[in-house]
Amino acid sequence: MARNKHPEETVSLILDVAFRLFMEKGYESTSIQDIIGQLGGLSKGAIYHHFRSKEDILVAVTQRMTQESNRMLADIRDRGDLTGKEKLKTIFRASILRPVQDDIFTVAPNFHNNPRLLCSLLWDTMEEAVPNYILPIIREGISDGSIETEYPRQLAELIILAANVWMNPMIFDSSVEETCGKFMVFGQMLKGFGLDILDDEIKARILELTGIYQKNK
Repeated sequence: MARNKHPEETVSLILDVAFRLFMEKGYESTSIQDIIGQLGGLSKGAIYHHFRSKEDILVAVTQRMTQESNRMLADIRDRGDLTGKEKLKTIFRASILRPVQDDIFTVAPNFHNNPRLLCSLLWDTMEEAVPNYILPIIREGISDGSIETEYPRQLAELIILAANVWMNPMIFDSSVEETCGKFMVFGQMLKGFGLDILDDEIKARILELTGIYQKNK
């Protein structure tokens, strides 16, 4: 039986195979056995040594896909040529327009059948995205006068939860039409805070991604 003496190479091989199968067959239709069959002789134990479940593999695949994007978002956060409001708009555009989103929405799981994965998404949203990206930008906007709020953390949480959870078709199985309605309400809410940061290109991209998810679910 082929054995990989380097754990990082084994993990990389598992993620490569899983990503390809998720893209070809969809997450729900891919089994652990399917992944094992493409590992060149590695055993089921080799998978379970590194990952507890197929959900863990999906989380790792997604994290690997978004690492470069997170570095890009940090670069936007740290730019010195934009106001807080401009950074918020730029970070929204960069998040939704990046090509990796096509892959994420293609391999998307059914969150109704994966409560632990949904919990992980919520935790990452509140503990990663809010403090590291959105909150620093809002606080900068308050300092430079481009954003007005007495509750920066609460506003950051509201924005990111609406964007990443409420408008996420992978969670609520929203149709393109339903996503469009949510986008319009989200835009009106942001305008109420003086944040006119969404545009037709972002709208078109969100609807495109919703269509990708609906096609591949």
